[in-house]
Order: sequence, then C-alpha cells, then structure tokens
Amino acid sequence: MFPLRDHNPSRRPAFVTWVLIAISLAMFVATWSASDYPGALWQGLALYPGAVTHGQMLTGLVSHMFLHAGLAHLAGNMLFLWIFGDNLEESLGHFGFAVLYLASGLAAASAQIVADPSSMVPMVGGSGAIAGVMGGYLLLFPRARVDVLFIFVIFFKVIPVPAWAVLGVWFALQVFNGAVADISGGGVAYWAHVGGFAAGLLLTVPAWLRHGGTDFWANSGGRPEHPANRYPSRIPIVPRRRR
Repeated sequence: MFPLRDHNPSRRPAFVTWVLIAISLAMFVATWSASDYPGALWQGLALYPGAVTHGQMLTGLVSHMFLHAGLAHLAGNMLFLWIFGDNLEESLGHFGFAVLYLASGLAAASAQIVADPSSMVPMVGGSGAIAGVMGGYLLLFPRARVDVLFIFVIFFKVIPVPAWAVLGVWFALQVFNGAVADISGGGVAYWAHVGGFAAGLLLTVPAWLRHGGTDFWANSGGRPEHPANRYPSRIPIVPRRRR
C-alpha cells in the first residue's frame, strides 16, 4: 500500500513544505556523483550514532534530514511530505510547522542513537522528520481520506482510506519491523521513524487542544476544514441499452 494524495489539499501556499522539498532536492544534486557516490560531502553530513555518543560530528543531527541514499529514497520521502505537510502547515502556521519538522527529526535521530548507540552505519533521510508530520496529521485529521495504491502481485487499485488507517498501519509496521531488525539486523532506521512519529504527535497536542480537542474532531469531522476535492473517476460509465 502506497499513499498517492489526500482529498483535502491545502488552499494556502505551504511555503515551508516547498522549501524543505527544495532543500532536499538541492542537497541530493550537490551530493550526487555517478562516478563517486556517496562522496565526501554526503559522508561528512550523514549521522553516525557512534560518533554522536562520543561528542563528534554533531552537525549530522540536523544535516542528515536533508540527505538521501538514492533517487527512490528521495522520491518516496518527498511524496509523503507533499501529501501530509501542507494541511499540517496550514494548521500550525509556517513557523510552528518548521519547528515541528526539525524537532521531530532530532527526536528521530535520538531514538535511533538510543537503539544502537555504537553504530557507525551512516543514517540519512528526512523520513524521521516526515514521520513527525504524519503523527501530527493523524492527531488533527484522523478521518481525512487518502488515496492509497494497493498492489497485489500484478494487479493494482487506488482506494480512498481514512488517514487513521493508513498512518496507524504504517506506524505499527515501523514498530514491528524495528523489533525484527533488532534480531536479524537491517538497513532501515525503523526506530527513528517511531521516535519521529511519536514526537510529531505529541508536539501537535497543544494545537489540537487550542482548536478544541475532541470538539474540534466533532466540528470538523476529523478532516481539514475546507471541502474535499472531487477527483474524477477513471472508470468509464456504460449506459444500459433498452430493448
């Protein structure tokens, strides 16, 4: 299952979301080299838990959020940020959203360092910070509809699913995969995802309470306040013929 879009895109410019995407794209271009990847710049800006625990390479706590390990890694992260970032930025404001993003990224890095403090495997990617965006989105808009691409071997179908189901399943998978990776080893920082998601949800609680808490859910239906887009169906309508 892979989210493609939500049904309530923001009606206001999501400047911070766009800037974060632009920085990530620029860093990818700056660190990409077909003949020497990852290069010295990429390696110097990555996060190394073992180095941080010894007070070294601390800039990686922030810079790792804007590095990626390949085009697919970059594209997937930016898609998630684009889907869930605009509505949350509209609700929190530009400054509040930027703070949540960076704080969630730091929480994600901290969670991964705690999980494996001696690791010298480089950690890169904005997925921990984006997980925080997803946690905030879940709290404010649990019933927003998200179009999800389900792939069954060679068949696929796009189905609208409530955000609580999409994000709840995603979070559960991160916890499960993190536990499995602790046993078998793995190359994905699942505990960073868990830490970032939890931090984003907690950091959004004040805004949720300010909007009215459970009354906000009752008044908004658990969706962004502006009307949902009506996406055209791709299924042709065949009229019934009369005999």
